[in-house]
Amino acid sequence: MDIESRLELVTRPPTEEVITVDELRSLLETEAHPIAYDGFEPSGLAHLPFGVLRAIKLQDMLEAGCRFKLLLADWHAMINNKMGGDLEKIRRVGEYFIEVWKAAGVDLSKVEIIWANDLVDSRDYWRYVILVAKNITLKRALRALPIMGRREGEMQEAAQILYPAMQVSDIYYMGVDICQLGLDQRRANILARELASKIGVKKPVAVHHHMLMGLQGPIEAGGYEEDVEMDMEIASKMSKSIPETSIFVHDDFETIRTKINNAYCPPKTVRGNPILEYAKYIIFRKMKSLYIERPSKYGGDIEYWSYEELERDYVLGKLHPVDLKNAVARAIDETIRPIREHFEKDPSAKKLYEFVKSQEITR
Repeated sequence: MDIESRLELVTRPPTEEVITVDELRSLLETEAHPIAYDGFEPSGLAHLPFGVLRAIKLQDMLEAGCRFKLLLADWHAMINNKMGGDLEKIRRVGEYFIEVWKAAGVDLSKVEIIWANDLVDSRDYWRYVILVAKNITLKRALRALPIMGRREGEMQEAAQILYPAMQVSDIYYMGVDICQLGLDQRRANILARELASKIGVKKPVAVHHHMLMGLQGPIEAGGYEEDVEMDMEIASKMSKSIPETSIFVHDDFETIRTKINNAYCPPKTVRGNPILEYAKYIIFRKMKSLYIERPSKYGGDIEYWSYEELERDYVLGKLHPVDLKNAVARAIDETIRPIREHFEKDPSAKKLYEFVKSQEITR
């Protein structure tokens, strides 16, 4: 595959930002199989961003020739008080995550699954943590707290100050060339790039994907980033800890339809419209088209073969929010059905699901 085709795979949506495209091109020119990674705190049930969107981007990266590492950040989750900070419970949620990836079609033979619990056994890993911490100020560490889903004023425990240094050390210790994470992890990746030369490691390319919006629509002020649009995107993201604004991979069709029918979806409006987002970032990446069923008096059935066509008609008022919602609900149900059925039919997967479902999920 030529360099431009590989570059297109890495940069296509849901990728939203690359720092920098020139560095990425140079990397692809010199490395046939660069190391890319994404990291996850095991915490709660899988929703669309985790179970579907991340799998879409992972497939792009694999097709581009990347060697991909999936980090189950169990120690990070403990620091962030996920699952009450209980490492054994966090471990079981991580095992559940692996089942989700399997059900979502991720070829686990092509990725390397790494547990933070194994990284922390290494003296070299902790050497990186100390070096990172020595090369940043306390203020800079606090500014990085949005990577935990926290604002600067929300730190309650001294352990949380370790989190940014650990995340940067993950990148260095695993020899990562490409940090492929959500836009909400931007500050850790920028930190890893800035400190690389001081610590004597390679500077990673940062590839940030879009944060899929929750059903509630836009939240204008989150306090996560100075950039207004970026701050809104992070604040508005679909969150597992707010189930009424999330669609989970276990939801049945009636649940999906009810949630989407209640979702924010203003007519003729694209900005901050979660239903259009799901069409753009999920449906048109997973399916060839979106079929709209509607009475003949409202124009009859219509099939859209691209997101651009769908958006154009919606902005012009040729497509009503109710018709869009009905079609998106059906398409999402079709997309997650294989994942849902895997957990219904596989006894061990079902047991893990029941365990995670029984736990209290905190932000």
